[in-house]
Amino acid sequence: MTEDKRRRYSAPVVDGIAKAPSRAMLRATGFTDEDFQKPQVGIASTWSRVTPCNMHIDGLAREAGEGADAAGGKSVIFNTITISDGIANGTEGMKYSLVSREVIADSIETVAGCEGFDGLVAIGGCDKNMPGCLMGLARLNRPSVFVYGGTIKPGPGHTDLISVFEAVGAYTKGDKRLIEVEQVEKVAVPGAGSCGGMYTANTMASAIEALGMSLPGSSAQNAESADKLADCRAAGAAVLDLLERDIKPSDILTREAFENAITVVIALAGSTNAVLHLMAMAHTIGVPLSLEDFTRIGERVPVLADVRPSGHYLMSELVAIGGIQPLMKTLLEEGLLHGDCLTVTGRTLAENLAGVAPYPDEQNIIRALDNPIKKDSHLRILHGNLAPTGAVAKITGHEGTHFSGKARVFSSEEEATVGIMEGAVVAGDVVVIRYEGPRGGPGMREMLTPTSAIMGRGLGQDVALITDGRFSGGSHGFVVGHITPEAQEGGPIALVEDGDEIVIDAESNTITLKVSEQAMIERHARWQAPAPRYTRGVLAKYARTVGSASRGAVTDGD
Repeated sequence: MTEDKRRRYSAPVVDGIAKAPSRAMLRATGFTDEDFQKPQVGIASTWSRVTPCNMHIDGLAREAGEGADAAGGKSVIFNTITISDGIANGTEGMKYSLVSREVIADSIETVAGCEGFDGLVAIGGCDKNMPGCLMGLARLNRPSVFVYGGTIKPGPGHTDLISVFEAVGAYTKGDKRLIEVEQVEKVAVPGAGSCGGMYTANTMASAIEALGMSLPGSSAQNAESADKLADCRAAGAAVLDLLERDIKPSDILTREAFENAITVVIALAGSTNAVLHLMAMAHTIGVPLSLEDFTRIGERVPVLADVRPSGHYLMSELVAIGGIQPLMKTLLEEGLLHGDCLTVTGRTLAENLAGVAPYPDEQNIIRALDNPIKKDSHLRILHGNLAPTGAVAKITGHEGTHFSGKARVFSSEEEATVGIMEGAVVAGDVVVIRYEGPRGGPGMREMLTPTSAIMGRGLGQDVALITDGRFSGGSHGFVVGHITPEAQEGGPIALVEDGDEIVIDAESNTITLKVSEQAMIERHARWQAPAPRYTRGVLAKYARTVGSASRGAVTDGD
C-alpha cells in the first residue's frame, strides 16, 4: 500500500490485489490505471432543478472537478439534496427546510466516509446547503474547500423574490391589483443563483468566506459569470495544495475564525439564521460558541451595509464594487478581525487581504466606520421571562429599538397568516406564533409569509412579531425569533394569552411578558403539550433528536 500522505483515505480502497473488485467498479466510471495512484477529491454538488439557487451547480461541479484533475488529483462528483425555502415558505413543506441541513451534512459524511475521498470540494447555493456542507466537511475533517454557487441578478425594476412576497401582502391590503402582482412574479427571479439580498444564502456565503473555508471572493460573485467558473476551478486545485500541506478544517475553523464570521455578518446586516448555523457549525467542529458571543462581539461591531431586506442594495451591486474583501480589510485594519487565522489558501486572513483595494469613492453600499447605519449589532440576543434561555431579534434601527403591545396569539404560521391577511392584526399588536420550534413544528419554519404580509399591509412600523420559529433572511420589521424554551417544551411562549402585554427592548436586550409569576405558574399547571404532529418519517425522527435553537438546533448531541 502507498505511503503517499495525500492518499490516506483512498489508498485502502484501491491499492493491492485484494482491492481488484473495487478497481473494477471504478474503471466502469472512467478511472484509468494512472487515476488509482492519484488523491481522490470528492466534489459534493447540491445541483437540482428544484430551485434556481442550485440549477446551475452541475456545471460548477464539473469545473471544480476539472480544477482538481488538472492539479494532479482524481475528481469524483456526487450529489446531495437541496430544498427550496422560497418555494416552500408558508406551507407544511417548509418544515423540511432546517431538517435538510442535517440530511446534507449526513449525506456528505456518508458518501465521503464510505468511498475514501482524500479531500473535498462542496458547492452550495441555498440557505441550508451552506451550513450543511460545512458541517459535513467538519465531521470528516479532510482537506476541503467550500464554493458558493453565487447570487442571482436582479429582476427589472430592482426586484427580487422578496418583492413578490410583499406584493402579495400589498394586494390583500388593496394597494396592488392582481395584474401588478403577476407582473412582479414573472420578472423578479430572472435566472440562476441565490436570492439577491443579504438574505440567508448571501449571509452564510459571506460568513464562510470570513471563516476561511472559501477562496477569497467566492461569496460575492454572480452565479452566471466567468468569475464563478474560475472560482470553482481554483477550488478544485486548492484541495490538492491543502492535501500536500495536510491543512484540514480543524486547522481553519478555530474560535477566532468564528468570531471573524460573526463580525462580518454583523457588518453586513446579515440574517438571524447565521446565529443558528454558526453555532451548529462550531458545535460540529468542537468549538465552543454561545448566544452570548454574539452579544459580546456585537457591542463593538457596527452595521455598515445598506443592503436588503432592511436597506436598499442587492448582492449583485455589492459584487460590482468588490464584494466583501474591502470590507474585511477595513475591519482588519480597525482591529475587529483576527488576521492570523489560517484559510484554505494556505495563507492567513491578513495575508489574503494585503493587496485588496478599497471600495470606489462614489459607492453608497458600504458605509465608513465613522458613519455606520447602526453603531452596534442588529442581531440582538434577548432574555427575559418570555425567553429564559434566549431569543434572537433583528433590529437594524429602522424599526426603532423598543416595542410594547398586546399579544395576538396564533398556534401555527398558517393561523397567523390568515389572521394578518383578514385584518385580525392591528397596529399595536405583538403577533405571537408558537409551536413552530425545532421540536414543535417540527422543523422551525421561517416566518417569511406572515412578516411579508405585515409589511405588505403597511403595518411594518406598527406591529411586532415573535415566535419560537425563525425568520427568512428576507424578513424585516420588528421581529424576534428562536424564542427558547420553545412552546412544545412548555416554555413561557406556550402560556401567553391574547391581550397580555409584551415589552421588547433592544437596548437592554430584554423581552418581557407583563404577567405575574403566580399567574404563569397557574397557567403552566393547566398546560398540556400537544401530541407530536408527526410520528413517522424524517420529521418525527428530527423532532426526537433535535436540540434547542439556543444551541444551534443540532441533532448529534446538545
